[in-house]
Amino acid sequence: MKVDVSKPILDRNERMAAENRLLFDEHGVFVLDLLASPGAGKTSTILATIAALRDRYRIAVIEGDIASNVDAERIKAHGIPAVQINTGGACHLESDMIRRAVDTLDMAEVDLLIVENVGNLVCPTDFDLGEHVKVMILSVPEGHDKPYKYPNIFARAEAVILNKYDTMPAFDFNEDDFREAVRRLNAMAPVFPMSATLGDGVDAWVAWLAERIETQKRAGSDT
Repeated sequence: MKVDVSKPILDRNERMAAENRLLFDEHGVFVLDLLASPGAGKTSTILATIAALRDRYRIAVIEGDIASNVDAERIKAHGIPAVQINTGGACHLESDMIRRAVDTLDMAEVDLLIVENVGNLVCPTDFDLGEHVKVMILSVPEGHDKPYKYPNIFARAEAVILNKYDTMPAFDFNEDDFREAVRRLNAMAPVFPMSATLGDGVDAWVAWLAERIETQKRAGSDT
């Protein structure tokens, strides 16, 4: 007899994720889950997004890491509420971790909640946190073949940020091949070339995100 030990874990996670989503919807909070490998530029992308949208939306951040609170402190230095989750070795965040972090925030004072998941291209894909969208960040130095090696994360993401785009001349990155691979896995996901630390390409990304936020707001007001 074969026992699938992952099923009860995922089932429990799904139940809490559904409760999280109800809570977010009740407060009109849009939740973005950012997925990427270590060093892809998650925190720099978050900071660029904050700079572009902070005058329009009230933003808070949940930082997920195996250890340390470095990224949360960077966010707080910009005047943005941030909660650090240390997983103690786990390679992904789970919905109950998000709920405990959310309980420390004033949801009435948040329009956009950004979750920086643990740097990993495999584990976070299967865990619903109650977010409204998952967005994947790939940096140019990682190579254009990542959609072939990690298809699930590209298939699940509702958008893909191609970060560190300014480094393209220094790397053997075939952008056409990359875009075609993404299209085959997820024809609906837009690809946003970006250099987050320079601010290049941020406008197109935040315009897409803002539209998603406004769509969620309209859906909430209709219920």
